[in-house]
Amino acid sequence: VGVPASYADHAKLMFDLQTLAMQGDVTRVITFQLARETSTRTYPEIGVADPHHPLTHHGNDPEKIARMAKINAFHVSLFAYYLEKLKSTPDGAGTLLDHSVVLYGSGMGNPNVHDHVNLPIIVAGGGAGRMKGGRHITYAEPTPLANLHLTLLEKVGVRLDRFADSQGTIKELLAL
Repeated sequence: VGVPASYADHAKLMFDLQTLAMQGDVTRVITFQLARETSTRTYPEIGVADPHHPLTHHGNDPEKIARMAKINAFHVSLFAYYLEKLKSTPDGAGTLLDHSVVLYGSGMGNPNVHDHVNLPIIVAGGGAGRMKGGRHITYAEPTPLANLHLTLLEKVGVRLDRFADSQGTIKELLAL
């Protein structure tokens, strides 16, 4: 009864509920924040006694960066659990992962200076045959994250000329 004491158990429970909601066709749109930006949560279960947010202001201290990286890896492992759950859940002629588009990432590239360039973003899922995976896309010039949002909206059938500060769509994601 209530929220599980373990952060990982709580996150996995939330991912299980999301999977059930999609499997039951209760919804096909979910927004979930794995960790609050300014959270003071510590991570004793992975050996990190510091809260994540203060570690992001690491001042280039290698030990703080290593602890922050350990937390980030833990968060990504929880995301991997979710993707595996979607991949193992049948949906029509494929799986929920085949028929979904899942965006995971951060609004900070270098949190030490609150930089929003070179954002760590993952787009997973097959988009019901509308997405090609297995690629790592980088840009020579800073590109607004809103370009990705605009592109994903187009992929799911929502046509807009602009979204926030977008400057266009990401052609590599539109091509199969």
